[in-house]
Amino acid sequence: MNRFFKKVYQYINPTVNPDLAPAFDEWQKHIPTLWLLGKTGAGKSTIIQTLTGNSLVEIGNGFQPCTRTAHQYLYPVESPLVCFLDTRGLGEADYDPSEDIAMCSGKSHALMVVMKAEEPEQSGLLNALKQIKRSGEIKHLLVIHTAVNSIVDTQERQRAIDYNHQRVMDIWGIKPAQWQSQTATIYHPIVVDFIPDDEQFIGLDDLHHALTDALPMLSLLSNQQAHTNREEQNFYQLRQEVLWYAGAAGASDAIPAVGLFSVPAIQGKMLHSLANQYGVSWNKKDYAEFVGMLGSGFLLQYLSKLGLNQLVKFIPAYGQTVGSATAAAMSFSSTYAIGRAACMYLYHRSKGEPISKDQIKLAYQQAFTTVKNIADRQQVTQASKSNIEKDSQ
Repeated sequence: MNRFFKKVYQYINPTVNPDLAPAFDEWQKHIPTLWLLGKTGAGKSTIIQTLTGNSLVEIGNGFQPCTRTAHQYLYPVESPLVCFLDTRGLGEADYDPSEDIAMCSGKSHALMVVMKAEEPEQSGLLNALKQIKRSGEIKHLLVIHTAVNSIVDTQERQRAIDYNHQRVMDIWGIKPAQWQSQTATIYHPIVVDFIPDDEQFIGLDDLHHALTDALPMLSLLSNQQAHTNREEQNFYQLRQEVLWYAGAAGASDAIPAVGLFSVPAIQGKMLHSLANQYGVSWNKKDYAEFVGMLGSGFLLQYLSKLGLNQLVKFIPAYGQTVGSATAAAMSFSSTYAIGRAACMYLYHRSKGEPISKDQIKLAYQQAFTTVKNIADRQQVTQASKSNIEKDSQ
């Protein structure tokens, strides 16, 4: 067995648990954060409930204070993949968003401005938005108009939506042609409403589309696929855990000289945890078989990319920006793909069923391609949104 993967095997069956707290703390610092800015009663909790599938009671109890004027809700609670930041101080005349801006600084994020269509009085929100815009820290903006059906007359309803939307766009420096375009998913008005009698959420598809356009990584949370067999069904029950480990691997690999040690340790910890979930344990024979099933070129490709990414991160300027982002995306994608393939391997092993090398290899390749495409879109989206905002200034 290759010396490197012997080391990973030691992480799977450790005599002493490795200290991965710094890597997981790094992921916690960079967890995608959705900042909801809106008056009390605008529908922020209902939006979170719809996006996560959790009840309003669970969400209400799950909010924890993180600044003097904001609370955060981590989802899922055990292995969080996204943070919802809810501003609670908008009704106060002296609300200062500085702490909340700092909370989002450096993270992959979107600012979700939530406005009730029937409420033209939004001075507190608009004043806060001006300060947020001046900070230059927030790049992605979504404007969500709620309770639209409370205005019965359709023309009056549209005027109310346009009025509120225009005021936000003026502050953000977005020209009417940009947000009125049908292709401008980010700045186009997102109109939603919840009808309790029918338990229907109007505009959910538009909200999902705009949100994943701003933060493509979030599409992994809401991706609901039809399961063709029992193995896939089992994997999707563990998918959030795999994504959490992938996020930790990616976040730690963005730091120069860290990923070479942290990434394999995190992957080893993930494989150990997944084996426990399936009620089996790794031995050297099974682990060697699993690595072999990933393909003859897997070891060489894995080692060369991991090592090369570490070297690139030391290139001045480029290494700390593009280099770190590329390394993070690669480690995120490879960790997720290894987790997906391992789940398939462990499932069949737990059932005492024969394991197809072609199926394991295909599962890895498909998982890697899917999440790598999303990670690449994230980088492109980050760059393109910055360019749009430069053009509008």
